[in-house]
Amino acid sequence: MLRQRVITALVLAPLVVLAIFKLPHLYFAILWGIVLLIAAWEWANLAEVKTLLGKCLFLLAMLIPMVLLQFWTQLLEVLTQLGDWPEIRSYSGLIELLVVPPVLFWFYAMFKIRRAGADLLEINIGVGKKLFIGGSVLVAAWLFLSRLIVLEEPAMTLFFFVLIWSADIGAYFAGKKFGKTKLAIEISPGKTLEGLYGALLASVVVGLVFTLSFGFSAMSVSDFLMLSVITVLVSVYGDLFFSAAKRIRGVKDSGTLLPGHGGLLDRLDSVIAAIPVFYAGVWFIRWMYS
Repeated sequence: MLRQRVITALVLAPLVVLAIFKLPHLYFAILWGIVLLIAAWEWANLAEVKTLLGKCLFLLAMLIPMVLLQFWTQLLEVLTQLGDWPEIRSYSGLIELLVVPPVLFWFYAMFKIRRAGADLLEINIGVGKKLFIGGSVLVAAWLFLSRLIVLEEPAMTLFFFVLIWSADIGAYFAGKKFGKTKLAIEISPGKTLEGLYGALLASVVVGLVFTLSFGFSAMSVSDFLMLSVITVLVSVYGDLFFSAAKRIRGVKDSGTLLPGHGGLLDRLDSVIAAIPVFYAGVWFIRWMYS
């Protein structure tokens, strides 16, 4: 299993890097959208949507806001280039406000998982509500990763992915070596508090390397280190959120697309939870120092 996971990761990681640095922004958004629509199909299975029509309608319900948001953001960028119009920038700012609900949701989910434990698995949520939650977090993940790569240098997007990957590696090895205290045994028996500490330590190391490599000021280094820790913390509980959904559904993986990893949702769970928090943090830090 570990060997398959390593091989899959070695194949996917270079493709992600190439997409970040080589694809035009529109093509990156389209590719990322396709990936998340596949993940949405897997979520529909977890939500117990039985029919092909139901799954297709769910994907359509996600695709419509994605297309509208893409059109909106591109139109604003074109109009802004044509003239210095404050009203256009104010409409663009409305997009940034859309990050607030997913950030609040993931912080709520983090505290709910931490407090509820096994009781979380007894919560009875209807199919419609499951689809709304899953669709919302997936659309948010699509929007704010697509925005990040437009508004920041590609290195910032790469930093985000390296941060999540390093946290996964740190959690795995710290948990394997020192893991004793279960983090949420009812939801994911393999995750430990020591593994969480390993992930957070990895986030600090990666954050330091990134900020020092690009010559950040002392104040912004501390801000990005804090953002790195918070992002990784949310990513860990995002993983637990999707693990809880799978446990409620009674399945081990969300799919079988990726050897050693399960489905796309199994591989992207941390990214989906972390990207709105990371985007909001980067935007806030930029705003403070502007």
